[in-house]
Amino acid sequence: MSNYLDLSIQEINNLLKKKEITPVDLVEECFRRIESNEDLNAFITLNKEQALEEAKALADVEVDNLLFGLPIAVKDNIVTKDLRTTCASKMLENFVPIYDATVVEKIKAKHMIIVGKANMDEFAMGSTSQTSYFGSPRNPWNKNCIAGGSSGGSAAIVAARLTPFALGSDTGGSIRQPASYCGLVGMKPTYGRVSRYGLVAFASSLDQIGPMTRNVYENALLLNAISGHDDKDLTSSYNQVEDYTRLIGKEIKGMKIAVPNYFMSDIVDSEIQDKVREVIECLKQNGATVDYIDIDYVENAVTLYQIIAMGEASSNLARFDGVRFGYSAPDAQNVEELYLKTRETGFGDEVKRRIMVGSYLLSGENAVTYYNKALSIRDDMRKSFRKAFQTYDLIIGPTTTTVAYSLGQDLDDPMKSFMDDVLVIPVNMAGLPGMNIPIGMNQDHMPIGLHIIGNQFEEAKMYQLASFLEKELNLDLDRKERS
Repeated sequence: MSNYLDLSIQEINNLLKKKEITPVDLVEECFRRIESNEDLNAFITLNKEQALEEAKALADVEVDNLLFGLPIAVKDNIVTKDLRTTCASKMLENFVPIYDATVVEKIKAKHMIIVGKANMDEFAMGSTSQTSYFGSPRNPWNKNCIAGGSSGGSAAIVAARLTPFALGSDTGGSIRQPASYCGLVGMKPTYGRVSRYGLVAFASSLDQIGPMTRNVYENALLLNAISGHDDKDLTSSYNQVEDYTRLIGKEIKGMKIAVPNYFMSDIVDSEIQDKVREVIECLKQNGATVDYIDIDYVENAVTLYQIIAMGEASSNLARFDGVRFGYSAPDAQNVEELYLKTRETGFGDEVKRRIMVGSYLLSGENAVTYYNKALSIRDDMRKSFRKAFQTYDLIIGPTTTTVAYSLGQDLDDPMKSFMDDVLVIPVNMAGLPGMNIPIGMNQDHMPIGLHIIGNQFEEAKMYQLASFLEKELNLDLDRKERS
């Protein structure tokens, strides 16, 4: 049985160019892997028939880029024309969009093939993917553990090598945290770097789509494909698309790196701190300067996130009213009852809780007392990061406070969901790029991740450091046995 998807994308591309394999071979192998790993519950909707048709149509098309013919999974809050998009919610259980998100158009332009929609937390609200209406995805390293969230399905798919690539979205760590738990590379680009058009909004000032991949080079390559200005997204940046692979393999001698003291405090498990310290020593031995610094207000990031994200969520989710699209409660006697019954039965508990809190925060004087004040502190945090980047090239620290934990653990503790993301939320608040790379395993053989933070629009420099560490650590996570 073929194992083409275990090869590097350069090797796959070479085989495609020589006509030794076809995109059909890749797609068929992908679905064999998916079908033998159904217990991961990583997909909500599969796209097998259409994917095979697209693969067959590529047989006589010239192989013109490294992503050509490769299978990819797309998080289920990114709309896909004629392919069900549920946001892992009963509210959109049968919703089939009539257009593609901009990122979907871009990956299709590269002749990538969407094999399915990845499981996630309902409307991206959570850190474990356990709020999904379709059940929790499992962590391939230990199927009794969470895959993280909200992009847990995307992380599980790549970690289990079902596809080489997946798209996720990140509002408060939802790409980087599951990437850490599952031992892969996950990038949240600078806010505005990738179009949000077609991403079902959670918190519009924080949401960002990004790539989740097996290694650093493939991550940079996928970011190349999905970046760029989009007139359909008013928050889209006009910054020119760069080649994010251009610094990969370059030396790091002379690079100045900061480690926020808060990121290495007692909130982080000792095993994870020890791995990060090993990385710090490695960087120093290879000519980089590493200093511990303070960044103002990072300890308030969770509180700011609760206020800003919930407020924006309550506004964004008001559109789900049972009238225009999605689930509509039966037997309602009037419009008010239709709204009430639809939202009561269509949303899960976590989503309803966030909508209720957000509505309170935006009501009357509360908007000034809480929301506007949070925006002001958020701006001060952004300035503190900006000041740090006047001296330092990059900022690093642990991605998560713990490794992936057991399914069901602390599921009824609302604060747990936010504290899982305490190290990654500041990046969204400041609109900065952040990425996770694996740096080792704990004693139970669960992945540990390093968080790399860059200045705005300096993703290439982040990939430079990440590629150095990837080569230096040589973890070879592809071949480690999963339980």
